[in-house]
Amino acid sequence: MSIEVGSKLQGKVTGITHFGAFVELPGGSTGLVHISEVADNYVKDINEFLKVGDEVQVKVVNVEKDGKIGLSIRKAIDRPEGSERPERPARSERPARPQRPARPSRPYQSSQRSQGQGARNNHRPGPSFEDKVSRFLKDSEERLTTLKRQTDSKRGGRGARRG
Repeated sequence: MSIEVGSKLQGKVTGITHFGAFVELPGGSTGLVHISEVADNYVKDINEFLKVGDEVQVKVVNVEKDGKIGLSIRKAIDRPEGSERPERPARSERPARPQRPARPSRPYQSSQRSQGQGARNNHRPGPSFEDKVSRFLKDSEERLTTLKRQTDSKRGGRGARRG
């Protein structure tokens, strides 16, 4: 009996692996049912669906030149028309995702205000950008110095006590 792509055959499960099941077909040839072709839903453990010695109906999916036969149990099941999963609509037909509302824009701040001349509007002038940057650099240098001291003392670098 020749095995052709698309034909449905009765077979017997001869071996189970983590990636699928080997099925002996009529005529003595063996094919593989990949774990993704066992059932319509996700199969985590193939042993929940098949056991060695089970009789199963399979559909031949492909036959390679080197003799390997690809089988499917889920494609061998006859389904009435219309019960198949509906085709996914094209991207242009899908409803658009809801867009996030735009962030409210900040009012324009003039350069006069950042230089401390905003007091006439009853606003307290905050630190200027240059003040913030210099404070950041000072804090950063202090943290780096402390970190360097701690790592040098752990490694036995300069200043570490030797006993």
